Amino acid sequence: MTMQRMKAFIVDDEPGNCENLENLLATYCPEVEVVKSLNNLETAVEEILKGEIHLLFLDIELTEGTGFDLLARLPRRDFEVIFVTAYDKYALRAIRFNALDYLLKPVDIPALVAAVKKAGERLAAREENLRMENLLKNMVAAEKRIALPLADRIEFVEVQRILHCRGEGNYTHISLDDGTTLLVSRPLKEYEELLSDYGFLRVHQSHLVNLREVGAYVKSDGGYIRMKDGTTVPVSRQRREMVMQVLKG
Repeated sequence: MTMQRMKAFIVDDEPGNCENLENLLATYCPEVEVVKSLNNLETAVEEILKGEIHLLFLDIELTEGTGFDLLARLPRRDFEVIFVTAYDKYALRAIRFNALDYLLKPVDIPALVAAVKKAGERLAAREENLRMENLLKNMVAAEKRIALPLADRIEFVEVQRILHCRGEGNYTHISLDDGTTLLVSRPLKEYEELLSDYGFLRVHQSHLVNLREVGAYVKSDGGYIRMKDGTTVPVSRQRREMVMQVLKG
């Protein structure tokens, strides 16, 4: 799935390069709308921060620095980047900087078309993930129920039924009040964000607990929580003081 229209900025200190890329995009990539072409690093940072952007075509060698310097000054990057460079030695570094792609000057048309297509696919996937996150948050806020995507179904569970969540990489084990545990293919951090307003507390890098279901805080053995159902949950050393303060009320 690709986006219908991608708003793009071009940053290159050579106006002729900007014009050439604009013409190529207009001819071969009609899904791209070039909003601005910028030749100055400082101005580019300002414009990117205040403008709507999906795709950035970024030269690496700029008069005031590099394209990497520009990216480092942006507090967030919710757009895709395609580096455009005359220097192949930068290619590996660009990829390590999480670039979508890179193009060598002079720009090869098939390579440009392929890079734009990949950018559209990644942006579409990002939008889909954002829609799912918003759906989950809205369900919790409106109904105090949460949608748990399992391997074969989506389970809708009342928040108060969740006793404890244990993270394991990109998966989360969610324990319910009937003794069942559901394996969800989403990281614990996502459930921390969704459930923090409903009395859930992250007590360990891998553990999130429902404070209403905490039976006791045990100080021995480094400190741990005993849930009402008898389950024990470790408390990390870094969070121990905070956890004790929250439990004391």
